[in-house]
Amino acid sequence: MKKPLLFAASAILVLMLAGCGGSKNNNAEPASAQAGKVTKIVVGTGTQFPQVCFIDENGKLTGFDVELIREIDKRLDDYEFDIQTLEFTNLLLSLETKKIDLVAHEMEKNPEREEKYLFNKEPYAHWRNKIVVAKDNNSVQSLDDLKGKKVLTTATSAQSTILENYNKENDNAIEIVYQNGGANDSVQQVTSGRVDAFLAADFTLSLVDTKKELKLTGPALSEADILFMFRKNDPDQQKLADRVDEAIRELKADGTIASLSSEWLGNDFTSEE
Repeated sequence: MKKPLLFAASAILVLMLAGCGGSKNNNAEPASAQAGKVTKIVVGTGTQFPQVCFIDENGKLTGFDVELIREIDKRLDDYEFDIQTLEFTNLLLSLETKKIDLVAHEMEKNPEREEKYLFNKEPYAHWRNKIVVAKDNNSVQSLDDLKGKKVLTTATSAQSTILENYNKENDNAIEIVYQNGGANDSVQQVTSGRVDAFLAADFTLSLVDTKKELKLTGPALSEADILFMFRKNDPDQQKLADRVDEAIRELKADGTIASLSSEWLGNDFTSEE
């Protein structure tokens, strides 16, 4: 996938060092520090986010975030991306434990996450979180209107943070119902009455509610840039984040990101406008 000349140059360099009796152990040096080395990066994503990261009818992993990662990979000759799928709730722990090197799952930047993780600087999308209720529900316009009601969310998500922060300040007024990260029955949970609402990014409702049984309601509860996530306080991770930013700027300039957003999400959600 990468330019073979880079591999050949690396191999020649290693042989020359060995032939000259070099005493350095190649394993003692980070791969990213070896000149000409193509560094393998394990990218963690999911399979249950329609149009973002999912398995299509042909069994292929695809979607907006997946195809964007592939485009970034094409532009970074010093890195090779290996995309692996995990449950959403395992992504951050896998990043912390170095099982993956980058999280690509429409990750919203918020203060809680920023304390623990590194984000790249150039956003590739922007979204607004709102309340989602049944189409005929006209009684909910704010979180206050959800007091005493059941609200569905996924643990570790940006939406769960909004609900948990609200409950901290309001004596656990909302009954938060946590679902498995792989569940994709949010619409059915609301239409059946098992829960009263869930929170979602503005662009996602049309992707999951194909029958148009639900609606977004009230003002935005939060809005944020969408970025990739890395380990904090790690020079190699910072270098990777900087290189990803370079690629994203290129992809914005040539219209690739806007095109991918329109193709997969139905509109250009790549800016605040």
